[in-house]
Amino acid sequence: MKYISTRGQAPALSFEDVLLTGLASDGGLYVPEFLPRFSASDIKAMRGLPYTDLALRIIQPFVADAVDHDTLKNMVDETYGEFNHAAVAPLVQLDHNNYVMELFHGPTLAFKDFALQLLGRLLGHILKRRNEHGVVLGATSGDTGSAAIEGCRHCDNVDIYIMHPHQRVSDVQRRQMTTLISDNIHNLAIEGNFDDCQAMVKASFADQSFLDGYPANGLKTRLIAVNSINWARIMAQIVYYFHAALTLGAPARPVSFSVPTGNFGDIFAGYIAKGMGLPIDRLIVATNQNDILHRFFAANDYRKETLHHSLSPSMDIMVSSNFERLLFDLHGRDGAALAEVMQHFETNGELKLDDANWQQALELFDSTRADDETICATISQVWQDSGYLADPHTAAGIYAAKKCGAKLTSPVVTLATAHPVKFPQAIVKADLKAPDLPPHLADLHQRDEKYTVLDNDLQAVQNYLTNRS
Repeated sequence: MKYISTRGQAPALSFEDVLLTGLASDGGLYVPEFLPRFSASDIKAMRGLPYTDLALRIIQPFVADAVDHDTLKNMVDETYGEFNHAAVAPLVQLDHNNYVMELFHGPTLAFKDFALQLLGRLLGHILKRRNEHGVVLGATSGDTGSAAIEGCRHCDNVDIYIMHPHQRVSDVQRRQMTTLISDNIHNLAIEGNFDDCQAMVKASFADQSFLDGYPANGLKTRLIAVNSINWARIMAQIVYYFHAALTLGAPARPVSFSVPTGNFGDIFAGYIAKGMGLPIDRLIVATNQNDILHRFFAANDYRKETLHHSLSPSMDIMVSSNFERLLFDLHGRDGAALAEVMQHFETNGELKLDDANWQQALELFDSTRADDETICATISQVWQDSGYLADPHTAAGIYAAKKCGAKLTSPVVTLATAHPVKFPQAIVKADLKAPDLPPHLADLHQRDEKYTVLDNDLQAVQNYLTNRS
């Protein structure tokens, strides 16, 4: 299995090198040269598999010989063995045709655990084998940071630097990052928004000369991405689409999914699952008022606007990094053509596809937006109708599922991306009682915190890394 850049000018890499590289040298994102395909009989044979066995079956072709089968199996077993629900990703039925798949039973109560707990183990294994030192640099709009820290903090030869927008994540989200105190963990609160943090990550990967002289006990040092630009993140998320579809009758029965998303990574995993043969009817993009993705699917209008702070902060994103991976396919996998499109977007802040390419996207995707008022109303209504308490991101997904899925005959699964305990403000605004923290986080608000507030400035961030190292 080889991986190619969406912009066509970077060398093809193996899984191992893609895992450690993140952003391609030409500024693009790595995608598989081809997708493994499962026939209907292959998929039928997966019915009844435990989540860990299913994960191994889906992931192995992407990893190829970078990690041997037994070692990969141990990593997968360890990763999902830490989840606090035996089903790992249980399905809950809301009404006759709508389901929620709970993706928050991992150690940090968010869907990011599915990928980042495995990613940390993969990084630790490969860095140790190569005798190299990793500098993890990431940006988070809320949940990625704590999952990345939890997944990577025990890795040998790894230092972790996570940027979050100062005062723009929930208290629980922030404390899940900043109360994990260790010499190799550095939380940076940036005086800006998530897009500012993400832009600094991309700039740092594009020019890594600032890492020259980074002391790592004589080991070769490399910058490592844990954001969803890292293909391994997408790879691990493909599994739960198969899990849900199989539970609901695949391959004999198609399934649709509603996905609350800002960075397009989680729903792109569903797009890949479809490309691997999973019978997916529709993929519904659910956004909050930061609705660049909805505007694209609704009106072919992918244009930067002012970013607004919301009750669903993990979706407070205006530039969706993983969207480039879909655009690559919509342009016939022509890297040169896509590079031109992305250059125009980066210069002018807007993007519009040829009508034929846009219509191709609409064959699979639908979308809608939900502002804070709509999200709170949905939280309240879902609780009244089914006794189910949804976090604000999941509520956006449920709203989209019911609005866009009303005419679908296939069951619609909303991805419940986070535990409602992480967003008490939204629950209270919905006139409901905020849930209690689970036992392993019961003392979270009493724990000591450690983080550094920095200006929204690339040089300040890079100086911090080199001076703190």
